[in-house]
Amino acid sequence: MLDIKRLRNEPDEILKALQRRGIEAPLDGFAELDRKRREIIVEVEDKKALRNQVSDEIASSKKTGEDASEKIAAMKKVGEEIKALDLVLRDIETGLDEIVLDLPNTPLPEVPEGADESANVMVRTWGEPTKFDFEAKAHWDLGADLGIIDQERGAKVAESRFTLLRGPGAKLERSLINFFLNLHTEEHGYTELFPPILVNSASMRGTGQLSKFAQAEMYKLRDDDLYLNPTAEVPVTNIYRDEMLTEEELPIHVTAYLPSFRREAGAAGRDTRGLIRQHQFNKVELVKFVLPETSSDELEKLTADAEEILKRLELPYRTVALCTGDMGFASAKTYDIEVWLPSYDDYKEISSCSTYLDFQARRLNIRYRPADGGKPRFVHTLNGSGLAVGRTFAAIIENYQNEDGSITVPEALRHYMGVDEIRSI
Repeated sequence: MLDIKRLRNEPDEILKALQRRGIEAPLDGFAELDRKRREIIVEVEDKKALRNQVSDEIASSKKTGEDASEKIAAMKKVGEEIKALDLVLRDIETGLDEIVLDLPNTPLPEVPEGADESANVMVRTWGEPTKFDFEAKAHWDLGADLGIIDQERGAKVAESRFTLLRGPGAKLERSLINFFLNLHTEEHGYTELFPPILVNSASMRGTGQLSKFAQAEMYKLRDDDLYLNPTAEVPVTNIYRDEMLTEEELPIHVTAYLPSFRREAGAAGRDTRGLIRQHQFNKVELVKFVLPETSSDELEKLTADAEEILKRLELPYRTVALCTGDMGFASAKTYDIEVWLPSYDDYKEISSCSTYLDFQARRLNIRYRPADGGKPRFVHTLNGSGLAVGRTFAAIIENYQNEDGSITVPEALRHYMGVDEIRSI
């Protein structure tokens, strides 16, 4: 969430920043509630000070045998007034929380302004789009022909957009997960975690997944305060919720594989037929907890770590800076990495790498003690996919397809797959 002091002292700047995101969020209601809150706090403190003072007088009177009944009755009334004010204060703070928790993060100044993805800015490209001298197939057709992707039986077991992988297809999925985790832990310096797949509402609110913009996409358990994990960002970022770290512990770089679940809307056609928009999908997530002054550099490094996967797999990709209107609720700056998919004749997102500054840390109450003994500060959090496994699967079989319908296994995966080619089973 946004810093209350910024909302109080810089409302015009925040309004302008939110307007860059295309969001009109008048802060008059916040300002009025905040004013009342501060007035009541002063009133409560004054009454508590009076009660303390008179309590000392009552104690002195009792020692000297004086009648203190009037003072006792008066302080009982003061105590009741304090309780009543505390209830009012609680209601005001609930109202303030509702306002603040629904406000998205403000974009960094360098984020390009725009209403939608058409205003995103190209940062770099790697490799050339794959071209074929034969009629190439989409990954859903390739997978069906090879017998490694079975969407009909996946839908029979669950519903549409749940997919069954078979034989070399299942092994390719597992190989990608292992390849991603091994690269990030052995070469990029991340510590591997395996967190719970179910997360509670406090965890979801902490990372911004229960905002009014996103909660409809989540799967909630009917009788419990639990959700199916929408992305490993949620359980991993929450591991330090309500904790005080030390400066010496930072930065903390962690990675985790988890199956994830999301109600993907998507349009009819290619998105519903293939692996691009699934209700259940695998991801390897990269999450960082860092010092505020390093978060900008850490975003560049995190993005490079995700890009390295595509370089090792020799898959063409491009990296774009998202504009203000295309960023997620909690993000202050995001790079999307998009892989080339021949079936789309275009690039499709395979990773979003974001810095949240202290936005998530404030919601999660994750702070650290500076080494110089200064006042505790909020950490900065970052995360990105490293990578989305299903979309990488699709990109591999489309870009590495052969005229006879077989798939050449990328060299980086041959150790994991144990074969050089995937053929019909």
